[in-house]
Amino acid sequence: MLKRLIANWVYGGYLAGFLLVMLAPILVRGWPPALAATFLCLPVYMLHQYEEHDSDRFRLFVNKKIGAARRGLSLAAVFVINVPGVWGIVAVSLWLAATINLGFGLIAGYLLLVNSTFHIAHAIIFRGYNPGLISAIVLFLPLGGYCVYTVQQAGAGTAIMHSVGAGTAIAIHAAIIVYALQKRPLQA
Repeated sequence: MLKRLIANWVYGGYLAGFLLVMLAPILVRGWPPALAATFLCLPVYMLHQYEEHDSDRFRLFVNKKIGAARRGLSLAAVFVINVPGVWGIVAVSLWLAATINLGFGLIAGYLLLVNSTFHIAHAIIFRGYNPGLISAIVLFLPLGGYCVYTVQQAGAGTAIMHSVGAGTAIAIHAAIIVYALQKRPLQA
């Protein structure tokens, strides 16, 4: 059962993301805009992940680009990166923003902005589409920017909080790159 979950997580995530977007007007009613924007980062990320990971597109694309001498990404690595990694980080960001300081919402906003930057840079470098590029441009740039803007407008966007948000997002993406580029044969 765990093997099927690891291989097919993206489909449940897509459906959950769609449902959360549809329920958002009810769920976030009365929330400060910064908190609502932080919440929306999760279902929007789930929608993006469908474009990115349907039919295992992203993993196969990355592994082909980096070559057989590198570790690449396994199905289990993709699951860990996206479910506890992305969903968990956004959930923690929302929880911290709601209970401690709205500035923690910057983690979720910057996660979208950094991811979209990687997709766009990759498209420019390789002069072509990469799985997730369209939703990164259409969904991540506006929502990530809006999330950062609303946190700033709420007065919680201190230099330290921006550093925490951007630093966390950059560190997560850097760790994925370092892991994938390690010299070992590609994993299934």
